[in-house]
Amino acid sequence: MKFEDHHAIERLINLYPYYLDAGDFAKMGELFAHAIIQINGETIIESDADAVAETWSGFVRIYDNGTPLTHHIATNVMIDMLDTDRARAHSYILVVQDPSGTGLAPVTAGDYLDEFEKVDGAWRFRFRSVGNDLFGDMSHHLKMPMPTVGLRRPQRWDA
Repeated sequence: MKFEDHHAIERLINLYPYYLDAGDFAKMGELFAHAIIQINGETIIESDADAVAETWSGFVRIYDNGTPLTHHIATNVMIDMLDTDRARAHSYILVVQDPSGTGLAPVTAGDYLDEFEKVDGAWRFRFRSVGNDLFGDMSHHLKMPMPTVGLRRPQRWDA
């Protein structure tokens, strides 16, 4: 894997929390304009930037400063090249929030399975599977309760 490819893919992974924590759902939508998005195994969006922006703005609570008052921390990024123009990655996500000055607290933790494709020399998302398996108090983060599934295991790519 070339350093430039690894760097470009890792940057895409990190742009998601960068835009989400800024409350910039339009930019987030552009990031996933060519991707299928699944949450807990269910496909919710297929290659539609506007649908991504509308879905996240419908779920995520935005505060007076224009942000969700969160930090999404992507870690443990593992990228595998599948060929010269395709790659996949697994990463963990931890979301922390302090919406009312009561103290910084974890909101949720989980992982992402991502697939990427290189088109006209640029990497882009083609698939993201969001898997949340640990939950804190999400009432200040989401506009409506999120169904949680007990004893979920972190996602993994098949070897």
